[in-house]
Parts: sequence; C-alpha cells; structure tokens
Amino acid sequence: MPFGTALRLHRYRFGNGLTLLALADPSTPLLSYHTWYGVGSRHEKKGKTGLAHLFEHLMFNETKNLKKGEFDRRIEAAGAETNASTWTDWTHYQTELPATEFGVIVPLEADRMQNLVLRDPQVRSEKVVVANERLLRVDDDVEGEVSERMYQLAFRSHPYGHPTIGWMKDIKAFTTADCRKFYKTYYAPNNATIVIVGNFDEARALRLVQKHYGGIRAAKIPAPAAITQAPQRAERKLVMRRSTPTEKLALGYHAPAFGDADYPALSLINELLFNGRSARLYQRLVQKEQLATDVHAGIAPFAEAGLFDIWVSLRPGRRVKEALRSLDAELKRICEQRVSEKDLERVKSRSELGFLLALETAGGKAEQVGFYEVVIGDGARVFSRLDEFRAVTADDVMRVARRVFNRKRRTRIDVLPRAPSANGQKLKAGAES
Repeated sequence: MPFGTALRLHRYRFGNGLTLLALADPSTPLLSYHTWYGVGSRHEKKGKTGLAHLFEHLMFNETKNLKKGEFDRRIEAAGAETNASTWTDWTHYQTELPATEFGVIVPLEADRMQNLVLRDPQVRSEKVVVANERLLRVDDDVEGEVSERMYQLAFRSHPYGHPTIGWMKDIKAFTTADCRKFYKTYYAPNNATIVIVGNFDEARALRLVQKHYGGIRAAKIPAPAAITQAPQRAERKLVMRRSTPTEKLALGYHAPAFGDADYPALSLINELLFNGRSARLYQRLVQKEQLATDVHAGIAPFAEAGLFDIWVSLRPGRRVKEALRSLDAELKRICEQRVSEKDLERVKSRSELGFLLALETAGGKAEQVGFYEVVIGDGARVFSRLDEFRAVTADDVMRVARRVFNRKRRTRIDVLPRAPSANGQKLKAGAES
C-alpha cells in the first residue's frame, strides 16, 4: 500500500500468527519500533478491571534474561526513548531510536513478550504505582472522575463502562496468579502487531524478527464476549457535588465506532462546533454569552460504538441550565440547518492539517498505522482516511448530527459546588432505559 509517492507499507504474517507492518523510509536517520497487543480494558471481566493497564507497567520489569532496570539501561545506551499506553481496545509499546541501533530493540521486545518475570514483590510494587495514579488522575481530579462516571452510566452492560485504569478495589485485589494468567493469555505473537517505520533494510528486518520471535508459540486468544447493549431510550442524569468553584456540565451522546462510515463526518462536526476559538460553541458560550470559561469535546475512537462527550466549565455565578439551553440550541441548529460550503471547507482544511501533522514523523506514522490495524483491522486504511474526510458533504453532516445528537440517548452529569452540608452525590430520579 503506497504512502505518498515514494513510501510503501508492506504486511507480513509469520507462522505463529505475528503480524509485521513495515514502512521503510531511507530519508530519515531514525527508526520507530512499535508493538501493539490486541488487549485493553474491553477484554477484561468484572472484578478484574485494570489488568491491561497494570501490564503496561509490569512489562518494564525483570525478565528471565534481564535484571530489573536492564531493559531501560539498554534502551538509554542506544540513544532511544520508549513509552507505553493502554486503552479500551489495545496496549501499545513504542520505541524511537537511531536507525543504527535496530539490532538492539528486536531481541529486547521479543524477550519481554515471552519471558517476563511475575513474582509477588514486582506485582505489589506496580499495584501501588497504579493505585496512586488512579488517585491523581481520577479520584482527585473532577473531570477525570466525571468522565469515569459518564461511561459507567452510558454503558451499563458493556465493558466500555469500566475504566481502563480499573476500579480501585480491583487494583488492590489483583494477585500474581491473575497476572500470570493474563500474560499467558494475551501476550502472544498471534495477538501482536509490530510496526516498523524509518531507515531500515526490510530483508534484514524480516530475518531479525523471524530469529527472535519465530520460536514463540501462539496462544489461544479468547474472543471478546459478544455483548448486546439495549438501546438507551431516555436521558440518564447524575448530579455530583464536588469541591469546585463553579458549576460544570458533561454530556455524552452515543456515537459510531472509529471504523464506521459516519465517523469522519462526526469528526468534522466536532471541529466545527468545539475545536478552536472560531468554533460555534466557543463563540457562543465563551465569547458572546460569556457563560463558560472553557468548552471542549471529543469522540471516542473505539473499535465498537463509543461516546461523543462534551465538557463545559461555567463562569462564576452562571448555571448549568443556562449553558445547556445554549448548547442544545447549537446542536439543534446543526441538525436542522445545512452547514455552508465555506464552513465545511474550513473545517476540512483544519482536519487535514492535523491529520498530516500526525503523520509527519516516523513515530507518528508507526502510531497511526498500528492504531488503525488494531482498532479496525486494517493499518493501510490510514492512507485513505483523507479521502473519507474530503468526501463528506453538508448533507452528511446534517444526517450524522441527527443520528448522534438525540437527547433521549444522552447521558448528562451536572457538577455543582459542594454545599457546606452536602456530602457525596445524588442520582436524579426519572425514567431511564
């Protein structure tokens, strides 16, 4: 599959199920080596939430061949940088290094795919780290906590309803046996995709990958449970009182999956309404009516249907109901009035620029190719995404807006300053479905 006029993405599948996506670019002195595992919080069961994220930490520990800290020391000695991340559908390990050090990273990654040491001291230590991370990012952060509750309310029977970092009680209850079972199940070549982008010889890469990964056995990967969530038929509302100086509003609308044909149009809607100072909601809520100090939104890029979530921070003295009235009016407007060709072309140009900037570096290309591979099963589709954006029409925008912005299918959280006698949170009574 071509990239631009000079670069081509090649796909290889090894006998044990390992996938390799290779994009050679001799114009750069760098190399990106990314490993994507097809496991995230969506694959976890009730009572065991957060295991995928815990492994993002555990994977930098001791292996049968390397003492604790040796992985990082070898990476640093090679002039490389490494990082990792986990979300609902995947776990991702990335290394950016000089092209001359290619031979360093392949055996290191192959080693920790099959030889990770999991003992009580290592597991206990990383559990403490993750618990503290949860306290910082969720329990002691209003927006983090609200986002967690939003997904819990919107996805009652789907694993997207539990947080990737895990519930605290689950984090504390993990055992070393839980970790060994998870590792044996999901950290296997047939659940992994390696993406290599940069200055490397493709034939040599194939030989190195075969040498170091070829002997690793495939595992029996359980298919995610087929969960059918009943359609939401009424707004779900929660009022949370927290130590915040002003009121805040969060909304979550059920939205299409990342691979859905309507996702590009919804991305443009997000750009038009929320992104930047020229966006409609920023102009109305922040500039014109001076109701809010901040308004932003995002679309969950999930393998299955997620949420279009909106966050509004109000000015002192302003009320949620005022912001909601104006926000609803703008959502109604985009559902009923065709966006002008001028505005549509403007947001297409902004989206195109952002898309191309994400592919500017070797690391950016590797990340995008890998993401498309694990989320929609086709890493090469990243190269046709621009055409999908360009093909969106004003009629598409109106149709998709009507599909998504249905008040009966939204989840709403009002965040109010904690009154002196208030404690905790109150769930508003009302019909829910």
